[in-house]
Formats: sequence, C-alpha cells, structure tokens
Amino acid sequence: MNRALEALLEKYPDIASCQDDIVAAYDIMRESYENGGKALFCGNGGSASDSEHIVGELMKGFMSRRPVPDEERARWIEAYGDEEGRYIADHLQGGLPAISLVSHTALLTAFINDVAADMMFAQQVYGYGKPGDVLVGLSTSGNSANVMRAVQVAKLRGLKTIGLTGRTGGKMAEACDVTIRVPKDSTPDIQERHLPIYHAICIMLEEEFFGK
Repeated sequence: MNRALEALLEKYPDIASCQDDIVAAYDIMRESYENGGKALFCGNGGSASDSEHIVGELMKGFMSRRPVPDEERARWIEAYGDEEGRYIADHLQGGLPAISLVSHTALLTAFINDVAADMMFAQQVYGYGKPGDVLVGLSTSGNSANVMRAVQVAKLRGLKTIGLTGRTGGKMAEACDVTIRVPKDSTPDIQERHLPIYHAICIMLEEEFFGK
C-alpha cells in the first residue's frame, strides 16, 4: 500500500470503505497526467474552496519542491543570462495541470445571469475539456445540479469523471466513473473527510511524477 494512503487510513480508519475508490481515482488522474491531460474541479460552498485548495496542491510543490529539469534550467540561462535565467529556474516548480472552475468570477456571474445557473460549470467543461482529461466534482449530497450538469457534459466530451460525496453518493454515484463516498451524513463531517482524501491523492501523484 502507498505510504500516503496507509497514513490516511491509519489517521481516519472510518474511511477504510473508500480505499478502493481512492486508489481508482488516483489511477484515473495518474493515467490522464501521463498522457498530457489536465484535471478540472468544481463544487459549491465549502466544496468550492476545496476545488481551489486541490489546484494549489497540484500546480506547485506540495510535500516536495519539484525543481525544473536540468535541461529546462539550461534553456532559461541561455535565453536570459546567468543571473536572470537562474532566478527564473530557481523560482519555478513542476506542476500538474489543474483548473478550478469556481474561480472565474466574471464568467460565472455572466453565465448565471445571461444563460443558466445550473450550466455554469458545464460550460467550462465544454470549453476546457478534452478527451483524456478528468473532471472532479465535489458535492456532499452528490446531487448538486451544477456539478451534475458538468459531469453529464464531461462524459460526452470524453473526460473521466470522479465524484467526492457523502454516504449515499446521490446522483453522482451512478453518473461518475468513480465516486468516493465518505461514510458520513452531515455536511461538516463529509467535508472534514474530503480534505485528507484529496491530500493523500495529491501526495501520491506528486510522488509518482516528481519523486523519482
């Protein structure tokens, strides 16, 4: 068992039932990144904050620094000189492409006002998503209308879909390729488990792509 996953289950034994789905979600994201894909994230309220949080862990160093490769470092120095090139290389880190769909205020408010609120994430999936990408939707009930619309569009666009929900999984349990259903019923309890789960997945991905 991966050490990050082992640590997660040791600290939160009540989510042991989620182990297989956590591994499956990790495998989907790993395969996407291996093939040049990206991950899109969406949710509402606290789950919107989680979407931005996850992007922060994927796009920069989380548990390790992720220095740029030596060949890229040499290119920066060649292009901009020793001092400037080294500064740029020293202050860049390897990133796993990830976009939070909750963060585009002008687009979201315009789309809610002009088109349809339940389609605000779906529109971004339609615009950003490519076959082989991944959509991760967070919904404690598993029934958030705007997240479900995003899942529907993602599936027909050729994206893999991952849901993070509560005990029942709601509509997302059937709609997503993988649904991590935390065995809790109240929103705070569910969200308190989502965080360590996505932290563990981010650590596993970081180790896979930057730990060698």
